[in-house]
Amino acid sequence: MKLSETKQRVLLLFLTFLKIGAFTFGGGYAMIPLIQKEVVDKRKWISNDDILDIIAIAESTPGPIAINSATFVGYKTAGFWGSFCSTLGVVLPSFLIIIAISFILTQFQDLKVVQYAFNGIRAGVLALIIKAWVSMYKQCPKNIASYIIAILSFILAAILNVNVLIVIIFCALFGLISSIIASRRVK
Repeated sequence: MKLSETKQRVLLLFLTFLKIGAFTFGGGYAMIPLIQKEVVDKRKWISNDDILDIIAIAESTPGPIAINSATFVGYKTAGFWGSFCSTLGVVLPSFLIIIAISFILTQFQDLKVVQYAFNGIRAGVLALIIKAWVSMYKQCPKNIASYIIAILSFILAAILNVNVLIVIIFCALFGLISSIIASRRVK
């Protein structure tokens, strides 16, 4: 890749993640379908398998999933400067919006129209999270081990309030053990 092509790729990464960061409400899980659409379907920078791996890594490393995903996509696509500019692009809109809102919101937080707007945003975010879940479900292996992991993870995290890091470690160990057992059965 020539230097000018690298600079163009880095700029395009910044602008792509700036757009994703600016027009997605609800955090990282709501961004997953947009990241997939932009970097896999539209730009073809990475494959669907890569995005699943990136999301799995981004979920299991400290920090917000959107920032981690942007960093990994940027690095895989254009190295250090790709990761830097992708991360900056996804963070910058939220940072600027939060600063602006913090000055204004205290004056308008009691208005019904503001409260209704936030209720609408929450409903939209829920729909985006469900869409991301459905998309990931379609790409995950369909076997008894996967279903057990999914059900137990939900119960542990959502119902029993077990720390998510512990759930992720549990899932990794369960997946590893079930893969070893399955490979031994094949032999």
